Amino acid sequence: MTTKRERELARAKYERQLQRRTQRQARERTLKLVVSGALVLLVVLGIGLANHKSTAANPVSSCKQVGPNRPNNMKFAKVPANARAGSGIVLETNCGVVNITLNKSAPKTTAAMSFLANRGFFNQTQCHRLTTQGIYVLQCGDPTATGSGGPGFSFKDENLPKATGGSAIYKRGTVAMANSGANTNGSQFFLVYKDSPLPPNYSVWGKITGGLGTLDKIAAAGVAGGGADGQPNQRVVIGKATVTP
Repeated sequence: MTTKRERELARAKYERQLQRRTQRQARERTLKLVVSGALVLLVVLGIGLANHKSTAANPVSSCKQVGPNRPNNMKFAKVPANARAGSGIVLETNCGVVNITLNKSAPKTTAAMSFLANRGFFNQTQCHRLTTQGIYVLQCGDPTATGSGGPGFSFKDENLPKATGGSAIYKRGTVAMANSGANTNGSQFFLVYKDSPLPPNYSVWGKITGGLGTLDKIAAAGVAGGGADGQPNQRVVIGKATVTP
C-alpha cells in the first residue's frame, strides 16, 4: 500500500516526464517546420537558378545543329575592278534568315561584300563574337572564327557615321565593318541588335530589314562562359550568303 508521500512523488515524476515529452514534441515540430521551410526555400532557389541559367546560358532551341566551319582556304589579292554591289545580301544561318539591304552610300564596301558573298566566302563560317553589355553586336565574317581572319585584302573606310562628343550611335539593325584600325576593312562585320554607342570608325554598309528577332534570341542565349563579350553560347553559323540583284 502506497503512502500519500509516494503518490505525490509519483505524480510529480509523471508530470516532469509529461512536461519533458511535451517540450521534446514541440522541439521536433519546430525542427520539422524549419527543415520543411529550408527545403521549400532550396526548391525555390533551385528553380530560380535553373530559370536564370536557361535564360542566360541555354542555346536557342530553334537553331539547327550544323557541321564544322569551312577551311580557311580562300584568299584574294584585291576586289576585282568590275565587282558590283547587289541590292541586298541574305544570310541563311542555322538560327534563321537575316536580310540585309545594302547602303548605296558605301559603294566600295558593298561591292567588296557582294564579291565575297558571290564567291562563297561567307558560306559555312561562324559568327565568333557576341557583346551583350555596353554595345550590342554579333560579329561575323571570319572564316577562322578567331577574330583575326580575313579575305587577303583590305580597303578604305567609307560612310562613317557622324559623331557627337567622340561617339556615334549605331542604331538597331545597322550593319557595319569591323576593323583593326583606319582603312583596314576586310570581311569581318557586325550586326547591331540594340542601339550601341561606338566611335565613328566603322563603315556602315547595310541595314537589317528582316531577322532581328533571330539576333535577339541569339543575344538572349548569352555569351559562352557567362561573360558579356566573347563567343556566343549558341553556335551561330552562316550556311550560305546570297546576293540579291
